[in-house]
Amino acid sequence: MNQTVSVLALGWRGLWRDARAGELRLLMLAVLLAVAALACVSFFADRLQGGLRRDARQLLGGDVVLASDHAPAPQWQAKAQALGLQTALTLNFATMARAPDSAAGEPGASRLVSLKAVPPGYPLRGSLRVADGPDAPDAATREVPAPGQAWVDAALLEALDMAPGQKLMLGDAAFTVAKVITAEPDRGSGFAGFAPRVMLRESDLAATGLVQPASRITWRLAVAGDGAAGDEAVAAFTQWAEARLKGADKAASATPAAPDTPDAPDTRGMSLESLDSGRPEMQTTLARAEKFLNLVALLAALLSAVAVALAARAFALRRLDDAALLRVLGLPQRALAGAYAVEFLLAGLAASLAGVALGWALHHAFIWLLAGLVQADLPAPGPWPALLGLGVGLTLLAAFGLPPVLQLARVPPLRVLRRDMGQPKAAPLAVLGLGMAGFAALLLAASRDATLGLMAVGGFAGAALLFALLARLAVALLRRWAGAADGAPRWLALAARQITARPAHAVAQVSSLAVGLMALVLLVLLRTDLMASWQRATPPDAPNRFTINVMPDQAEDFRAALAQGGVRGYDWYPMFRGRLVSINGRPVTAASFSDERAQRLAEREFNLSHTPTLPAHNSLAAGRWQPEEAGAASVEEGLAATLGIRLGDTLGFDFAGATHEVRVRSLRKVDWGSLRANFFVLLPVSELPDDVAYTWMAAWRSPGQPGFDNALVRQFPNITSIDMSATLAQVQRVLAQVIRAVEFLFAFTLAAGLLVLVAAITATREEKAREFAIMRALGASAALLGKVQRAELAGVGLLAGALASLVASVLGWGLARHVFEFDWTAPLATPLLGSLAGAALALAAGWWSLREVLRRPVAQTLRQAGE
Repeated sequence: MNQTVSVLALGWRGLWRDARAGELRLLMLAVLLAVAALACVSFFADRLQGGLRRDARQLLGGDVVLASDHAPAPQWQAKAQALGLQTALTLNFATMARAPDSAAGEPGASRLVSLKAVPPGYPLRGSLRVADGPDAPDAATREVPAPGQAWVDAALLEALDMAPGQKLMLGDAAFTVAKVITAEPDRGSGFAGFAPRVMLRESDLAATGLVQPASRITWRLAVAGDGAAGDEAVAAFTQWAEARLKGADKAASATPAAPDTPDAPDTRGMSLESLDSGRPEMQTTLARAEKFLNLVALLAALLSAVAVALAARAFALRRLDDAALLRVLGLPQRALAGAYAVEFLLAGLAASLAGVALGWALHHAFIWLLAGLVQADLPAPGPWPALLGLGVGLTLLAAFGLPPVLQLARVPPLRVLRRDMGQPKAAPLAVLGLGMAGFAALLLAASRDATLGLMAVGGFAGAALLFALLARLAVALLRRWAGAADGAPRWLALAARQITARPAHAVAQVSSLAVGLMALVLLVLLRTDLMASWQRATPPDAPNRFTINVMPDQAEDFRAALAQGGVRGYDWYPMFRGRLVSINGRPVTAASFSDERAQRLAEREFNLSHTPTLPAHNSLAAGRWQPEEAGAASVEEGLAATLGIRLGDTLGFDFAGATHEVRVRSLRKVDWGSLRANFFVLLPVSELPDDVAYTWMAAWRSPGQPGFDNALVRQFPNITSIDMSATLAQVQRVLAQVIRAVEFLFAFTLAAGLLVLVAAITATREEKAREFAIMRALGASAALLGKVQRAELAGVGLLAGALASLVASVLGWGLARHVFEFDWTAPLATPLLGSLAGAALALAAGWWSLREVLRRPVAQTLRQAGE
């Protein structure tokens, strides 16, 4: 017990002494940076996921929603009510609304709207927010429009030049505009979701005469329950509904339908909705941003591991004499090892706690930077981010900091007389392997993405090994050159001999610098290309209007109207609808697939187009695009993967009763979040067969002329024009917020990389001081030694920068292609720029770390070396 107390006391006194002397400053800073980076991202992700779980029901408008393209049979609602659940059936479809005719008899302006009919009690989860006018304060409400009234978006009033209290014409009926909708919890996506909303009471819908047998309407049956019993009832309804949606065809063909079971035809076009059916442009952007933030945190932690290992080795070298003296005074090896273990574990615990606290404080910056995208009232995080931060900090120190320090216990007492004894040796492979495996496991858990974690951790480890091998080869070549460089400048020859005199130290220094520079180069390249890919998807001149249903005989006049309004550079494609009926001669039905998305695709009609030129915003993923190749087709690669379509397959399409077959000649990569005109299937031809009817569509940017849209609709009353301005503005605002958040966390890895550079150069400071003191004692001038130092640092930095840039380009290509899913365009000058940056950073870090070496008195250095 006394020995235990003395070990603890000795470890505590050592921590207090070394912390005050600054001996542990670099090591603790490395641990703090790693923990803060991981904890910051983890706190933010944990709170964001908690907020999504909390708000999921509000975003859906219920606990679970059955969406259908036809009116669901009464059995669905009856089953939910039999389980004690509340229900609300809403209808949503696109239609045209118009303002009243003027006093002179001129027709009022018209606009495509998203009409929604709701019953009393809607929504089951969340609440509507409405205002008396476009600029009036809003408030939450549990009411729905009264009979004869309509609630609308403010954008519709502006487009139609109307005000609350006026009549809005919908089909055969007129409704009084009573409220302005400011927030709607379950508003969906798609063309209907982008159009301004008009909300009616369900009982008023029949008076409009808009619902016809061929109308394209979306029915949404929302169900909700209260309390624990309600959750169980919702789970039971979900299980019941999923079983019938997946097995309806088989059940219908085997036995007659049960009284409470919907028959097979009623299940076509039905699905249970979840948060995963959100808008693709937001999902893609946020998924990429989260992966990049995780990558930044992972690299910060990996760089910190290198810094900890270097700082611990430097600490061990400075403590050799102290350890030998303690052994002379009778302190056992076990007690000495325990004292240093206590000191380091306490230092790691303090740095980890500080890192968790810093991560907690800084994650609020993410919430502020992403204001409007995430809610400020996110729920409190769970314990996992704090535990992860503490675990990473302590594991980091145990795996990379303790092994060199614990070897101080093996320093022989004889070192007090012979200074060449007791030099630290490499730790056993089993100890290093166990520690590194534990650290890697924690990082993989923190990555939240297996591919990202494996590529980051595995690529980092492989790069470190590759750097060591290449650095060893470079040192061997330099040694040959130094032996034959008789005519080289004296300072350059001395610098070369300094590097080659200790090959192990040179390899360690080059490898450490290369690892730090690789992370910095990788993040700079990825950050640049990632942000460029985001900004290319929604450039400032991106289309904000989609116009469909332009008839072929109107095409010339419509394009002339756009040109007269100053519209240039727009997307212009023919569009026709077709249903996929066969693949390689085999009929295609929903029963042909087990995947839910494939089943939905098999039941729907696609919007197709034809063009002899591959669209500039599409790229070929496989195959070839041959203009004017008859009977050929190009398929979007995601659709091909879902339906099992391969190059060379024959696809049969039903184009409004006319059946045609095409052969798949290419697969295309399509960015569905680009807000451009995109299609699942393109035919590379100029003309279609005469029996295929088509219309034209245009994606264009509004010239900003007041009344231009309304004039276009009046000139071509049959067209459907969709205003995407609000959506485009929201996407661009989100991108700007995400980019700011990415740049904010980038500072962590930048600091960790610079810390590695300083640690790598500082690790040999005392050896440099002794060598320079001896050379100065032999007559070398301070100016000559300054040149030698700068040449050595620049040479090591150039080599490390070149190696780092080459490996970062390869690793960046893998991450860009397989994790972030965008094209890799690393500049050809990356190795040259990386080499120059490595030399500059090495010189800067060397000046900071070694600035007092040349100024230290020779006698003082030699006296310290001989003590």
